[in-house]
Amino acid sequence: MTDFPYDIVGFDLDGTLLDTSDELTASVNHTLGLMGHPPLTREQVKPMIGLGAKHMLKVGIEQTGAKGEEAEMLLKQYLPRLLDHYGAHLGSGSHPYPGLLDAMDALTERGVTLAVVTNKYESFAETLLSAVSLRDRFACVIGGDTMGKGKSKPHRAPIDEMIRRCGHKPGETRAAFIGDSIYDIMAAHNAGLPAIAVSFGFLHQPVEELGADAIIDHYDELIPTLERLATA
Repeated sequence: MTDFPYDIVGFDLDGTLLDTSDELTASVNHTLGLMGHPPLTREQVKPMIGLGAKHMLKVGIEQTGAKGEEAEMLLKQYLPRLLDHYGAHLGSGSHPYPGLLDAMDALTERGVTLAVVTNKYESFAETLLSAVSLRDRFACVIGGDTMGKGKSKPHRAPIDEMIRRCGHKPGETRAAFIGDSIYDIMAAHNAGLPAIAVSFGFLHQPVEELGADAIIDHYDELIPTLERLATA
């Protein structure tokens, strides 16, 4: 136990810890190319990220010309090709957001245990974090498939599991969660944790509408924001 107000700080992955938009754009465009569809720009792909690979490819297919039954057929046929390409290139175009590493160092120095809860497949998350040399910084990595069907964020189950794997009991420890989507904020709140939203992530709506307890624009703000939340 330390004087810092939290024992555990959990993070979402894509759009929170890492900017993964370059490699996701590459995988989307690789798959669209196999269909004979034109490529999309990184800025077009970014709003598609965060709700799963199936959603991302579905929107990409629709934006490049296919609709209805044709789009569904292409999605079913080519989703495995997207996943294969992405799995083979994990970490090739991802990097931590500015200030993240310093913020993680500061939390670790204060005795805080760090963890990841993402809706990305657990195996992909493990591989990606290893590829960017960050896996060892986290006590656990919970993926969208870790807890079973229907128990990914916004369900509280992965947040509770994060707490257990960090050596504590849900509801009996001081923890907070950082994310960039409504699923992140809902999962944290469903588990009874304060939630901080990052304004630089893959937002599907204005960050002010996520319902977070606080918003940060840079990781330099994380430590003071956590301290302020604890006394609010």
